[in-house]
Amino acid sequence: MMAEVIEITDISQPELRPYTDTAELWLKGEGLFVAESPKVIRTALDAGFEPVSLLAERKYITGQAADIIARLGDVPVYTADKAMLTELTGFKLTQGLLCAMKRKSANALPVSAHRVAVLEDIMNQTNIGAVFRSAAAMGVDAVLLTDGCSDPLFRRTIRVSMGTVFQIPWLYIGRSDSGYIEELRRNGWLTAAMALRDDTVSIDDERLKTADKLAIVLGTEGDGLRSETIAACDMTVKIPMHFGVDSLNVAAAGAVAFWETRYHR
Repeated sequence: MMAEVIEITDISQPELRPYTDTAELWLKGEGLFVAESPKVIRTALDAGFEPVSLLAERKYITGQAADIIARLGDVPVYTADKAMLTELTGFKLTQGLLCAMKRKSANALPVSAHRVAVLEDIMNQTNIGAVFRSAAAMGVDAVLLTDGCSDPLFRRTIRVSMGTVFQIPWLYIGRSDSGYIEELRRNGWLTAAMALRDDTVSIDDERLKTADKLAIVLGTEGDGLRSETIAACDMTVKIPMHFGVDSLNVAAAGAVAFWETRYHR
């Protein structure tokens, strides 16, 4: 079956709401998310996410969207010129494609996992996307999020992650108190809190490199990790820095930590 290409004549038609409604919590409530750009959409399709519809700038129908459309079956493809799509979405489509897709059920922590990133109460969508990208690149096996974190399937996070939110398993681990740290420790994880404190070990500590199961715990910008979380972890870790720099962006700190503590398979 071939996808039906539908020319947009009325931007208020209800089928277009996934692209016109800026309230992403509505999308989440409908069991949907929106992926942006050809690369990200292909990654989502490769990961088994089911498309609901595609929004494509007209000139891309037979261009960079052609292979994607060929994979959609009878999923509707809505199209118009750039000006109308900008009016419809409220922003300029940098690569001419958006795809509404169905969410999947939650992932499970892989039984063979040796390295996980734990995100506590991080709300910034760009930071979460960047953490996912570096975690995937550095061989982290999964990302765990407290319920105070922003949703990894929000459009900005997906885009910043370059689609790695579809490739690396992730799951929510409940309330943002020290209970989740205790649960990790009971299951054999060495827990390392990334924090700016004096009573720390260096990121190149041998115990971090040789741990069979290591959880790197990262906190939100500004406030950092909760004191209860730091106290519950096995160790507190700091990245040595120069020129009086006292901290890194959480995504940059995560990338350094993931590389330094990577598991040698």
